[in-house]
Parts: sequence; C-alpha cells; structure tokens
Amino acid sequence: SSESVLLSSRKPGVKKLGEWKDTVHMSVGRGLSAIHITKQVENLSHESLIRRAASVVTDSSSTFLSQTTLALIDALTDYSKAVHTRIAIQRRYLASLRKLTPAEEDSFLEVINGQRAEVSDRLAECKRFESTWINAVNLCKIAAEAAHTSG
Repeated sequence: SSESVLLSSRKPGVKKLGEWKDTVHMSVGRGLSAIHITKQVENLSHESLIRRAASVVTDSSSTFLSQTTLALIDALTDYSKAVHTRIAIQRRYLASLRKLTPAEEDSFLEVINGQRAEVSDRLAECKRFESTWINAVNLCKIAAEAAHTSG
C-alpha cells in the first residue's frame, strides 16, 4: 500500500491554483510498503509576492479599522455617559438651588465644574479616536485598491 502526502509550508485553504512552479516526488521505502511524499514548490514570482503582500496589508488594515472602530464606540459611550451625568447633576442643582446653604452650593458647583472638565476630556478623546478611525478607513481603501491592482 502507498500513500501520497502533500507537504506545504502554507496555511490550509490559502493555496491557489497555479501558484506551484514544479513538483518534486520522493519515495521512502520501508519493508514492503513505500510512502510517496509529494512536495510542491511555490511559485515565487514578483506577481505572487506582490499579491501576498497586498493580502497581508488588507488583513492588517482591516484589523486596524476594527480596533479603531471599537475604541471610537467606547469613547463615544463614555462621552455620552459624562454628558448625561453632567445634565443630571445640573438638574439636581437647579431643583434645590434655593434650599442649599452656601457651602452646599459651592460643593455642587465644584462637582459641576469637575463634570464639565470630564465632558471636555471625553470629547477630546472622541475627536482623537475619530481622527484615527478616518485614517483607518482611508488605509483600508488604499489596501483594497492595492489588492485589486495586484490581482
């Protein structure tokens, strides 16, 4: 009995037709049975290497876009929470304005100012992640064009 074994340094499912330059056959004998090992050598043409590089760039830019999207969503969520917290604090302050002692009023204003700073920080974070997200979108477009051009 004999078996053919295909050896490849590539991941399964990545191989495309026509990417193999030539085939090398080997037989390893052991007793009455022989195992035939078939090793296929990849085509390392410039076109093939460019296609692979374009594929890597496309995968990497997609990962970059996914991560920046998640970061932007988290930043927007944090900003929204900070705004809602500020609104709630200001409503409580306005509802109890004539009932507060001067010390309580100062305390409320201190909390409101701290929350105003928090909202400002969260907005700056959103703008920073939005800028990175826009760059990631543009990078994905360029990577897709490179992949399309390379075949």
